[in-house]
Amino acid sequence: MSDIMHPISIEALLNWILEEFKRNGTIFGVRKLFKADPKKQLALFNETMETPVGPAAGPHTQLAQNIITAYLTGSRFFELKTVQIIDGEDLPVEKPCINARDEGYNVEWSTELRVPDAYEEYVKAWFVLKLLSREFDLGDPDGFIFNMSVGYDLQGILSPKIQTYIDNMQDASKTPVWDECLNAARKLLPKFTRINEKYLESISPRVSHSITLSTLHGTPADEIERIAVHLLVDKHLNTFIKCNPTLLGYDFARKTMNELGFDYMAFDAHHFEEDLQFEDAVPMMKRLQGLADHHQLDFGVKITNTFPVEIKRGELPGDEMYMSGRSLFPLSTMAAKKLSDALDGKLQISYSGGADIFNIKDLFEAGIWPITLATNLLKPGSYQRIHQIANVLASLDYPTHVQIDLQKLDAVVAKSKQQARYQKSVKLPETSKIEEKLPLLDCYVAPCHQGTGGCPIHQDVPAYLRYVSEGKYLNALQVIVDKNPLPFITGTICAHPCETKCTRQFYEGAIDIRGVKLEAAQHAYDELLATMDKPVKKENADKTAVVGAGPAGISAGYLLAREGMPVTVFDKADKPGGVCTQIVPEFRIAGESVEKDVDLARFMGAEFKLGQAAPSLEELHNQGYKNVIYAIGAWKHPNLRLEKGETINSLEFLKAYRQDTENNPYGEHIVIVGGGNTAMDCARAAKRLPGVKTASIVYRRNKRNMPADEEELVFAEQDGVLFQELLSPVSFENGELKCEVMALGEYDASGRRRPVPTGKFTTVHADTVIAAVGEKIDTAFYQQVGIDTDDRGYVKSNPETLETNLPNTYVIGDAHRGPATIVEAIADATAAANDIVEVHNHNFERDDHNINLAVPRQKRGVLVTPDSDTTQAERCLECSTVCESCVDVCPNRANVVINVNGNPQILHVDRMCNECGNCETFCPYASAPYKDKFTLFNSEADLHDSTNQGFYVKDPAGLQVLVRYNNDEQVLDLNNANLPLPQGLIDMMLAVIRNYSYTLAN
Repeated sequence: MSDIMHPISIEALLNWILEEFKRNGTIFGVRKLFKADPKKQLALFNETMETPVGPAAGPHTQLAQNIITAYLTGSRFFELKTVQIIDGEDLPVEKPCINARDEGYNVEWSTELRVPDAYEEYVKAWFVLKLLSREFDLGDPDGFIFNMSVGYDLQGILSPKIQTYIDNMQDASKTPVWDECLNAARKLLPKFTRINEKYLESISPRVSHSITLSTLHGTPADEIERIAVHLLVDKHLNTFIKCNPTLLGYDFARKTMNELGFDYMAFDAHHFEEDLQFEDAVPMMKRLQGLADHHQLDFGVKITNTFPVEIKRGELPGDEMYMSGRSLFPLSTMAAKKLSDALDGKLQISYSGGADIFNIKDLFEAGIWPITLATNLLKPGSYQRIHQIANVLASLDYPTHVQIDLQKLDAVVAKSKQQARYQKSVKLPETSKIEEKLPLLDCYVAPCHQGTGGCPIHQDVPAYLRYVSEGKYLNALQVIVDKNPLPFITGTICAHPCETKCTRQFYEGAIDIRGVKLEAAQHAYDELLATMDKPVKKENADKTAVVGAGPAGISAGYLLAREGMPVTVFDKADKPGGVCTQIVPEFRIAGESVEKDVDLARFMGAEFKLGQAAPSLEELHNQGYKNVIYAIGAWKHPNLRLEKGETINSLEFLKAYRQDTENNPYGEHIVIVGGGNTAMDCARAAKRLPGVKTASIVYRRNKRNMPADEEELVFAEQDGVLFQELLSPVSFENGELKCEVMALGEYDASGRRRPVPTGKFTTVHADTVIAAVGEKIDTAFYQQVGIDTDDRGYVKSNPETLETNLPNTYVIGDAHRGPATIVEAIADATAAANDIVEVHNHNFERDDHNINLAVPRQKRGVLVTPDSDTTQAERCLECSTVCESCVDVCPNRANVVINVNGNPQILHVDRMCNECGNCETFCPYASAPYKDKFTLFNSEADLHDSTNQGFYVKDPAGLQVLVRYNNDEQVLDLNNANLPLPQGLIDMMLAVIRNYSYTLAN
């Protein structure tokens, strides 16, 4: 496909809007239209706006449909995308150009259209908003403001191209596009109910009275001032000047980013030294304010312009990108404070830099407005997020004049330094994608319960979340235990990979899926036991022995017993549970919780033989056990190699602590070497021992690169564990652990910085050193049994069934995977059990087809704020029924939902796409919708210029289409009964032609 966008004509644009609304009650996919309070108006530039919020100059103000969509959701201030002398295909924009997974990055900086084309888009948008505001009674037709944005130097701005643009934006009446707008509206007047000729004639052609100046990094202060004088005096425009966070100085910005956890962002001092300096900015602002006052114009600053950082981890193509979003919020508010303090709070501040529902009220009440958004709108929910923000702002008192409340601004800055929202997580986020490729049809999927990357046991997470949200705990627990024999264990200490895939993480944070599971188990466990029937024993069924009563063994026993199979679980320990009852400290999981899961297996009929080693494989066969499943875990502990001194094995330490939490033979200062979850358990346990003054983690990397789960790192910090980062142990003697100091080197292929020896040494005081450097499989045991192992010591087995080279002998859990998670152990138990007998664990999956799609769709774009009483379960977006993230996050509305035989499908519209890549970021599949969804092309040339599978409608009346499918292009007559295409794609093309013909017009 091509990244060249083809703007939609004004007639086609209006027809699309009216026909889509008539058919679906939506406009460009927007389902909730914002209606402004007629009593609320805010004055600016001698104009009025009903809400002081809207899209920033960027991807959401590039095309007419983008601006229209923003208006429909509550925007009333539009900072139009920047125009400059270099435009269109001459502008070097590498694609993809946006990465907004967490903080935002982009490598594009002005309109990708030719300036005359951009001008036409803005005029069309202006005209359409005048129509829609009246037709749908959305607000005052004069209740919104268009603000131009131009760049980047005086020579370019004085060019005829940009001068013509500025003049025509101030009066569009003599330009052809204005006549096109009037003629198109007249032609479509019969489709309107509240628009007439008189109203059309009353629409003002003065599109914009104001301008925001964006300058290149390194533009001298005197040139910035000359441009501003030109705009104020020669063009008589209300003027904002964009200011950069570089006003804060390199040392301050670097220190702030480091303290907030964005230390991985790479930037040096050169932009800070070359950009506008604070000591030059303040007197310039005073002079320009005086000039504006003399000419009775508004003047102010736009905070903030771009913050350039280096591309180090392949985030986007190129060498440098521009950072935005929540990471920019602290710097932006600090820049606003610094300027406001210097100018006594009298400087108007137009704001953009991490604004969202969580800070918009504080910003506005501090006197900062208008407020524009960019990164926030690039995430799922997208434009619809403005609706929530607009409602909040409309509920506040509007000021009558410009005045920054310096005390309230101080509070905003303080929050930006303290609140977790503006701090990067200890661990950098994992990919949110599942491994499957995006299908052309029926793509809705809940990534939380997909096995490849999400839940290894394919737990129907949305089903039990919905049941819990409805208070139906028994139904929820039935769904859970259908595939998960360990609801209490997994509800307490599961590694919850589901949460790393949760789409809600792109709102205000992932759902506490694990916690909801535990909630269901706690509420409905007794009722579940009371209502379940004991399984009927199969006659003459083969007996199975399970060796090991840890999570894998308990799960295998449960699943086999539930199918009526005779099964015995052996363990040499007195209590079942494996690491959960012998190693993991009680402060992480109580013994009663483990016992409840064991009782579920016993209820199903699994027998447990404890307190003695299991019989040998031969003896088990002699006792009539045809099938044997080994689930003995990874209990071997590698030694920590030190030049001198001895260490304690972490598992031995935890086992001793589990048995006696009051005895401390280890001393006052305990050091744990390692950075995994076991190391965190050791440190937290050590901190609880009587008499312990320090419990320290020593690791050769920094905290961010430790293998432990983030929550385990956080828990350890909360417990007071000391983190001795970038230290590699060398020797231990006389109460001192000698360590070599490491440094972070260059980034490796994984995106992590390598630990590099420095040749410097330090010591850490230690009475005892505990080695927590991983666990290993007892390879020798399996070899003695006769089970084949590979060169790494792992058991060789069938990847589907986990059967080894010995018939009917299986190995599950850690010996199969290496040290793994509990839910992976359940997945292994399921695979082995299913090879022995068919496991029926699809009994309680919810029927998604009966769900009213309006319910989950209402949640799109609504963020849960701290004052909300929304429960964790209610936060679920139910992605398996309606995902549409690619529709949400496309600024250009190039991904469209259409109804095909009662099912929603995603159609990609080629001409509206500029390949920004944003839909790829948020699609749950390992795919890019702009490349991989079935695509509607606007011409044969566009189809030939693309590799997408899709179609061009040659003759709508005759149902003639040119189709590319599986790299084969052919002209087809959709009237024919036998076509070489899946029926779903045929139905999709017919639906477009018959029901969505407005997508075909130019």
